[in-house]
Amino acid sequence: MRAMVYRGPYRVRVEEKDIPAIEHPNDAIVRVTRAAICGSDLHLYHGMMPDTRVGHTFGHEFIGEVHAVGGSVQNVSVGDRVMVPFNVFCGTCFFCARGLYSNCHNVNPNATAVGGIYGYSHTCGGYDGGQAEYVRVPFADVGPGLIPDWMDDTDALLCTDALSTGYFGAQIGDIAEGDVVVVYGAGPVGLFAARSAWFMGAGRVIVVDHLDYRLEKARDFAHAETICFTEHADVVRHLKYLTEGLGADVVIDAVGAEADGNLLQHVTSAKLKLQGGSPVALNWAIDTVRKGGTVSVIGAYGPLFSAVKFGDAMNKGLTLRMNQCPVKRQWPRLFEHIRNGHFKPSDVVTHEVPLEHIAEGYHMFSAKLDGCIKTVVVPDAA
Repeated sequence: MRAMVYRGPYRVRVEEKDIPAIEHPNDAIVRVTRAAICGSDLHLYHGMMPDTRVGHTFGHEFIGEVHAVGGSVQNVSVGDRVMVPFNVFCGTCFFCARGLYSNCHNVNPNATAVGGIYGYSHTCGGYDGGQAEYVRVPFADVGPGLIPDWMDDTDALLCTDALSTGYFGAQIGDIAEGDVVVVYGAGPVGLFAARSAWFMGAGRVIVVDHLDYRLEKARDFAHAETICFTEHADVVRHLKYLTEGLGADVVIDAVGAEADGNLLQHVTSAKLKLQGGSPVALNWAIDTVRKGGTVSVIGAYGPLFSAVKFGDAMNKGLTLRMNQCPVKRQWPRLFEHIRNGHFKPSDVVTHEVPLEHIAEGYHMFSAKLDGCIKTVVVPDAA
């Protein structure tokens, strides 16, 4: 089969790999029909994530058709159209029993922190991802879900991470009716978080970014006010001015490890790898939220130390909530929103590339070329 493979920072290519085999009776092999490039894939692409090994196939957002199943699989059958959450999870451990699928204890040797994630380095279990023609899906009775007949393929694809994560970010912000919500980052996850904040009762939603085309999308898709942080000497001070000097009630960090805005922090973290990620967005979030407010973190960070203003968070009495999204837990409510027309997730998709051109797709997304917000990858499997 053809698959994207990692060859080092900024170097990905398409090569021939063996079609994955059934390794356990509860495995399924899925023929991928749609995949996506996620903003957190760029952390791998840029060499930010530890233990990203040469030859690894990325891709934690994918849907497809069941090609083969192990002997004990009962809930999906060959030929089924399935959407696969980015979490690899067993469904039975202490954490899965509590709906914390992203923290499954049985799928990752490094599970003291994160559980398993498709295509996201050996730090997250070493599972090959879906930017390929075929992918092995463990625990096929608990992970994949059947795509509803009424749902568009691209909408289903975005439910596997971006939409679910954005919705989760607003959910764990504990937004109360009338709250002022600030979202840092106008990528797909930030856009979905901002749109979701209205469903939680927000009275005002403000999105902060520095790319005009993404801010335009935030106004159009998320119906949010927007701020370009490069137009202000101190964006936190400006946000305090806009909120009567108090700060926002809830701030969502949808940026993560490679935030711009402070040259020194960006160089020491993103370039020299001296931290687990640039703390700029998270520190702005801590500074922007009012005393006693809530910071929701859904942007991805590496496991290394970052220079975060934890003392300020403590002294302000903040609630910090964060996790990788337990995707499948979000689906019932999101399916309702999509079917009722409250969401059209595919509205954030700007580009579609064949698998053979995925290197160009990564470059375009990484360099923010051609107004790229979200890229769908079409494997074209036979």
